Amino acid sequence: MKGKVTLITGGTRGIGKGIVETFAQAGSQVAFTYRSSSAAADHLVKSLASTGVNIKGYASDAADYQQAEELVKQVLADFGTIDVLINNAGITRDTLMLRMSEQQWDEVIHTNLKSAFNLTKQVLRPMMKARSGSIINMSSVVGVFGNAGQANYAASKAGMIGFTKSIAKEIGSRNIRCNAIAPGFIETEMTGELSEETMKQYLQNIPLNRLGKVEDVAQLALFLASDASAYITGQVLSVCGGLNI
Repeated sequence: MKGKVTLITGGTRGIGKGIVETFAQAGSQVAFTYRSSSAAADHLVKSLASTGVNIKGYASDAADYQQAEELVKQVLADFGTIDVLINNAGITRDTLMLRMSEQQWDEVIHTNLKSAFNLTKQVLRPMMKARSGSIINMSSVVGVFGNAGQANYAASKAGMIGFTKSIAKEIGSRNIRCNAIAPGFIETEMTGELSEETMKQYLQNIPLNRLGKVEDVAQLALFLASDASAYITGQVLSVCGGLNI
């Protein structure tokens, strides 16, 4: 990854933060986005200063088309190129369908799915010009088999899978790859809010009998971004401890 430039949306928390750290430690220059916490972004940049690579955070809402357009222009001006895009930004608004509001539906679809369109649209031209690139979309095992109380989230993540496969077919001839990662239950701030009883129920369905670590997802992202996966595109790879067997 040395010399490559990676753009990651939603880079200050959870899986996104782990990817920023892993890529910087692997030698990639990193641009990442955040929506509100400039203090968290500054702390992340400072914590990785010892890597010696160029790392910069950008306040940008990936779900806003104009902001995505301006972001990519700025990253290209600052770094010169974008070799890897990781569409990681996402939210949840969990509730049963009978109680789900239109706003809860729209917010999740807008943030999780439209953001992937916005950023992918903007990076395609520079990648096509370079005749090289890797786009990685963060889906979920919930997008594969669904989950009660998460119809909006599951729909957004299933949409990400269809989007990934379609983009892979469109741009493969230009040596640009597009793959999706489908994490299972990963130890993040989000899973930290689950009750002990709920956690026990989840673990009963995971053959490896543990939650995944952020590093488990980040290492797969690193593989898909690198030349080691040069003949892999249009795929959905699960990181779930066997949950979807």
